[in-house]
Amino acid sequence: MSYEREREVAVAAVEAASVLCQTVQAELVRESSMAKEDKSPVTVADFGAQALVVHTLAGEFPDVPLVGEEDAAELRKDENAGLRAQVCAHVNRTVPALGEAEILELIDRGTYEGGAKGRHWTLDPIDGTKGFLRLDQYAVALALIEDGEVVLGVLGCPNLPLDSNDENGARGCLFVAVKGEGSFTRPLSGGAEVPVAVTDIVDVSKANFCESVESGHSSQGDSAKVADLLGITVPPHRIDSQCKYAAVARGDASIYMRLPTRKDYEEKIWDHAAGSIVVSEAGGRVTDITGADLDFSLGRTFTKNNGVVVTNGHVHDVVIAAVQEVLGI
Repeated sequence: MSYEREREVAVAAVEAASVLCQTVQAELVRESSMAKEDKSPVTVADFGAQALVVHTLAGEFPDVPLVGEEDAAELRKDENAGLRAQVCAHVNRTVPALGEAEILELIDRGTYEGGAKGRHWTLDPIDGTKGFLRLDQYAVALALIEDGEVVLGVLGCPNLPLDSNDENGARGCLFVAVKGEGSFTRPLSGGAEVPVAVTDIVDVSKANFCESVESGHSSQGDSAKVADLLGITVPPHRIDSQCKYAAVARGDASIYMRLPTRKDYEEKIWDHAAGSIVVSEAGGRVTDITGADLDFSLGRTFTKNNGVVVTNGHVHDVVIAAVQEVLGI
């Protein structure tokens, strides 16, 4: 099946949301949140990005529901009138005709429960909220799931360097992948797409890995033990959000481990859907810590998966074995 139109619309939606996030970050984060520890800028960007993405998708695919991270319940409260006004103002820069009620309704379209039948979108409007507030890495992550399988993914990474070897160079990358068609990247601002591919490293001791900046997202102590067991001596590359998937897809790293921090935690599908297909279509592999594929057919969370391991594919089985030895499973 061709996903040409879905791909085009999804890219446009992520581009629009990424521009809104860049604007909010430039105008609000730099001015206030770093000094006041004010988290409202990321809230404005979160809601605004979701409204723009849903508006774009609904215009072309009105009958396809969305599993989103946000709903507008908090935003509707009287005490959040100022925040609500900011969200609407930023959305209206892109779509002036939308009124407050319409914007709130768009945000509320993200409450679909998902499942194994039919098709639905899943969205994380800002993956990496702390990275956003630190003026560091975050991503707008959108994916299309069809009968429980991710078939399309788009990652907008507004702060990711175009060249990973030039931290001071131009920033802003877009990654897109469609099932069976490969994985591609281009500047977020536009330009020609180029294919990306994972590393060809087969000796795991020569691999490098990335992990979350926030220790609460993954057990960094266990990751260090896995790296030691595998003979990996390169320090971990710590970045926020699904930019880690992008890093593996384009060969900046060969391994990404998100190891469980507690037994009862269930990963959310929007945290992994777009990134997983970007990596798999680049030649990599994505499973849980047991080596099982991620199951996107069970609703909003992975109720049957535990943790996430992403690699270039060549070293996957060795990494899984080391993870299981360290975790005692």
